[in-house]
Amino acid sequence: MRSRLATRSARLALAAAAVTALAATSTACSPDDVANTSSSSAPSTAGGGTDSPSTSGSGSSDSGSSGSTSAPSDSNAKAADSGDGEKSGYGQSCGTNDLDFTLTSESQAGGYYLVTAKAKSGITCYLDVNTPSVQFGSEADGLASPVGQGGEDPIKLTGSTAAYTGISPKSVNSNDGIEFENVIISLTNDDPDPAELKLPDTANVNKPIVTNWATSQDEAVPAIA
Repeated sequence: MRSRLATRSARLALAAAAVTALAATSTACSPDDVANTSSSSAPSTAGGGTDSPSTSGSGSSDSGSSGSTSAPSDSNAKAADSGDGEKSGYGQSCGTNDLDFTLTSESQAGGYYLVTAKAKSGITCYLDVNTPSVQFGSEADGLASPVGQGGEDPIKLTGSTAAYTGISPKSVNSNDGIEFENVIISLTNDDPDPAELKLPDTANVNKPIVTNWATSQDEAVPAIA
């Protein structure tokens, strides 16, 4: 009888101990604690790697962007700045309005007019047509005939470089003629902007002649063949 009571007491003690342990476990691990533990246990690095661009990817994007918007290099900037400080017409054919003209009276060859042509400031151009068009008045008999003297083709005009042509108002031994106080000069027959030069004295014009453009004044003295 005593043996059965001892066995029963032992079972009751074990059952009580089990209940006590279960209660302690339930108290230590509440539902809130389980939720917190679950959320905090997720690897932070894994989420960052899949949900957002990596640092190396961002750096690669920045470098590509800066390459497409970078300013041109000094060599490219210098290459774009052409013309050596001259106007954009560098290398063009001269027009009459590109030049400044001066006219002087000379005594050689019975008297003639020396015309000096220079490019205006900032202009570089070429005299592609060797002989200027020269005329006294508007009538055909006032048109000067070329004598074929001198001439260089083409002549580059820039800065202080000058070209010269000589005009003789009379190529015949006669006192007959028409008097003029101005002469019209242009680089071509159809130049839309000819220059009208004042003569230093009144000219008696009869079958005028003109030389080709030359870089030397000596080659611009008109001679009657």
